[in-house]
Amino acid sequence: MRACSILRRHIHPSAKSLSQSSGGVSAQIARHYGQLPRAHRPPYSTQHDPRKASSSWIAFALLAVGGGACVFNYFTASERPFSAHSRPPPQQPFLGVIDTLKTMPVEPAPGTVGTLTPEQEAKLQEFWVLTLKVFGVDIEALEADASGKESADAAAASAAKKEKEKDKSSKRRWTLWGRSNDDDGDDAKSVSSASGITASLASINIAEGDDKYGQSKEFQQALVDLSAEEIRTAFWNMVKQDHPDALLLRFLRARKWDVKKALVMMISTMRWRLQDVHVDDDIMANGEALALKQSQSSDPAEKKKGEEFLHQMRMGKSFLHGVDRFGRPICVVRVRLHRASEQEVDTLERFTVYTIETARLLLAPPVETATIIFDMTDFTLANMDYTPVKFMIKCFEANYPESLGSVLIHKAPWIFSSIWSIIKGWLDPVVAAKIHFTKNRQDLEEFIPPSQIMKELEGDENWEYAYSEVQPGENSKMEDTETRDKLISERQELAKDIQATTIEWIRASLKNEIATASSIKEKRNGQIQQLRDQYWVIDPYIRTRSLYDRLNIVQGAGKIEFYPGTKKKAEETS
Repeated sequence: MRACSILRRHIHPSAKSLSQSSGGVSAQIARHYGQLPRAHRPPYSTQHDPRKASSSWIAFALLAVGGGACVFNYFTASERPFSAHSRPPPQQPFLGVIDTLKTMPVEPAPGTVGTLTPEQEAKLQEFWVLTLKVFGVDIEALEADASGKESADAAAASAAKKEKEKDKSSKRRWTLWGRSNDDDGDDAKSVSSASGITASLASINIAEGDDKYGQSKEFQQALVDLSAEEIRTAFWNMVKQDHPDALLLRFLRARKWDVKKALVMMISTMRWRLQDVHVDDDIMANGEALALKQSQSSDPAEKKKGEEFLHQMRMGKSFLHGVDRFGRPICVVRVRLHRASEQEVDTLERFTVYTIETARLLLAPPVETATIIFDMTDFTLANMDYTPVKFMIKCFEANYPESLGSVLIHKAPWIFSSIWSIIKGWLDPVVAAKIHFTKNRQDLEEFIPPSQIMKELEGDENWEYAYSEVQPGENSKMEDTETRDKLISERQELAKDIQATTIEWIRASLKNEIATASSIKEKRNGQIQQLRDQYWVIDPYIRTRSLYDRLNIVQGAGKIEFYPGTKKKAEETS
């Protein structure tokens, strides 16, 4: 119940963006980027709506709340997104995410790396500038370039004023820092200066009515409590094997391309990761190995914590297995296995975050979302547990945006009608389009090839969940602190190189140096690829092995080859 509820809740910002508009792109930026083609929407995709802040990794969020009762209106009909003739052919049995992706019709979604429009890329650059400012990076030269560009834009705006007045809606002037006000007929008005934006960084906030979780306050507190270097390190730790642009774009899409709101959301997340839940220095660093050690402790409190955590894993309350028709990892949640009394709230929350972060490692670009199956077989009211629902909703709306592909509520009984009437009030109706109700194998086949549906769900795959216990010595590399520290140092240097090249890229764009910007961008892509490859080298030194490592589902650097633009290379080397 609780797991399903979070799927349907979105941050739904309505305030205007940093630029106060959603119009076109400046002539300079447009000339630099050229006529970048808009990404064709994949045949299986729904219309992209940036409001759908289906938090990063919401899909996997549902893993963690596994046994929670799922929301459902049994008597509500659901539209099928695929017709029989539009279905892709069934795929080969599950051999791991990478092997399956080789045969999947996977295309990057709009608003992601490789599909950005000129307007969106300008927003990404703007977001990088503010992010680097928070990191304490010296961008004075970049700000000067931006200010000079604004002066040139103001002069050009004056000359073009008469033409614009004839058709104000046809074109709007933009700069990296926001929209100019020449449409208002006042030449003296100009866009917010770069120095003004960065100097007033600490004053950025979200309107109270649009700040459900008090992120403005958390943002301000982060700037007080954390040093710039701590925030910078937290960001690059969160990137992991991901593309840093992809991470920023998740927050931008979640906030409807409003750069200020995206910044508040992201920095609040940094604080949450560092101070509230200790994602990287505790949960992922210790994982299942710590739980096993705790379960063997003579301290009753410690023993209970470990046993409760491992109980979630061993029973298979929720797990990842296979992919759907479009390469999205599948999370299966056996709702009937959850009982609120079987674990403390803290244990379940820890398990939730651990599952989400582990699941992130299974996302193979360009796939950025997942499919969830809530198996409601044998559900009773004893499975209800509202407390974790609230935690999950806050967790994924505020800290893990943009990762829900589809949610399948399978075999839900009629008693969910009343439950749904309660939970529905907590959720944003925008998410409803991604939730589908299935009652049998035929319904599931609309979304998943029969060979990927396990027999427990009446499919063809002869597979059953079984927990693989922590193995002696599997985390031995974590004891090699010398190598770990060396790799961490190397990673931080790579991150700094990317930061410096990002500044060069933005400066060249501001100066309309098309060839230079293109060359710098290519260099930057190479540096980012190095960073992504390097994560899998450092990973065993900073993260304990999980069930999915032992099952060889987390396959490391191989997934990186499927990032847009590198698929050919992957096929040549596979």
